[in-house]
This record gives sequence, structure tokens and C-alpha cells, in this order.
Amino acid sequence: MSIGQKLSDLRKSKHLSQEDVADRLGVTRQTISKWETDQSTPDFDKIIPICELFGLSSDELLGNLNSNDNKDKKGESPSSMDIENKKENNIRKRKKAIGISLGVLFYFLSVIWIMIAIPVMKMNPIVASAVFLLICGIATFVIVYSCMFYSKDKKEKEKEEELNPNKKLAKQVNEIISLIILIIYLVISFATFAWHITWIIWIVYGLIEQIVNLIFDLRGESNEK
Repeated sequence: MSIGQKLSDLRKSKHLSQEDVADRLGVTRQTISKWETDQSTPDFDKIIPICELFGLSSDELLGNLNSNDNKDKKGESPSSMDIENKKENNIRKRKKAIGISLGVLFYFLSVIWIMIAIPVMKMNPIVASAVFLLICGIATFVIVYSCMFYSKDKKEKEKEEELNPNKKLAKQVNEIISLIILIIYLVISFATFAWHITWIIWIVYGLIEQIVNLIFDLRGESNEK
């Protein structure tokens, strides 16, 4: 018997729904479903609460598992799963490195462009500056996108799925705001060259982030009531 089947049988013997177990363990119903279907296993810090909920020891919960229980639905052993996860993480890291490298390359190209566009190509300064800012914007987008999209591994994403919906939404809103603030900061800084002043934008961003978190926290409290 797999640990997922054992959890399912224990829950049914206590006449509890997946929602009931999820509430008592502080996780989502989807997490309980994944445990019982062997799509994932409980984290170490959840073993003791599970044992207390069903009135058994950790040895009784984890013992007497067949060797086949160490395989997932596809028949892969934990070692092969670890290898697959490492491969995916390595691919993710390579893509992140490529994205950052491209962003840096775009920054160099923007500097080269502004150095030759006006004095050598005799281009209109306004047009040259606009192209310069466009290239910088592309570079910034590539770097930020690579860092945001390829930084999280599967475990981090699973933990994020278990976050309170309001906190998840607040995090997504803050990520969008940070990207917008970064673009605004770079555009204003390159347009005015007032780097000694434009850093104040980040103080404003910090205040905005705290306000967003407060709004969603209050929203979550009102929903609970």
C-alpha cells in the first residue's frame, strides 16, 4: 500500500472530507488530493500533524511501504525523478543565463549606438535618443523576464500554489508594479541623466508595495469574516 492510499483510507475511516483534512493541516484541498493520488508526498513538517490527526505514530504511517511505493505513476524511482528535476533546473538556469547575457548585450549595443548615431551618422539627436531608450527597454525586459520566469524551481512553485490566494495575487501585482517602476526609472534616468535624483523612485515603489500588501491583507481578513 502506498502512502497516498494509506492517507486516503485513514481519512475515510475518520469520515473526513479532503477539505476537512486540508483545514486541519493548514494546506489546500488540492494538496491533499495530490498526496492521496501519489502525485506528491507530505513535507517533513506535515508528518507529525498528520500522525496527530489520525492518531498513529510516524512509523505506522511511513512503515510497511512496498518498494513499488517509491515509484510515481510513470514507474520512475525517486533517484530518476531527482535526476529529471536536476536536468530541468539546469535547463532553467541556462535559459536564465542566456536571457541575462542577451540583456547585457543589448545594453552594450545601446551604448555603441548612441556613440555613433549622432557624431558619425549625423542622426537627429531626438531620434537617436529614442532608439537608445528603446534598446535599453528591450534589454531591461529581457533581464527582468529571465530572472522572474526562470528563477523558481518546481518545489518553490508548489509552495507558492499553497499560499493564500490574496497573497498570491498581491505578489503578482507587486511583480508587475516592480517591472513598470524599473522601466520608468531607466527611461527617466537615461532621458535626464539625473541619476542622483531618480533613485527616489525606488522609495516610492517601496511605499506602493507596502500599500498593496496592506490592501490585500485587509481584503483577506474581510473575506474570512
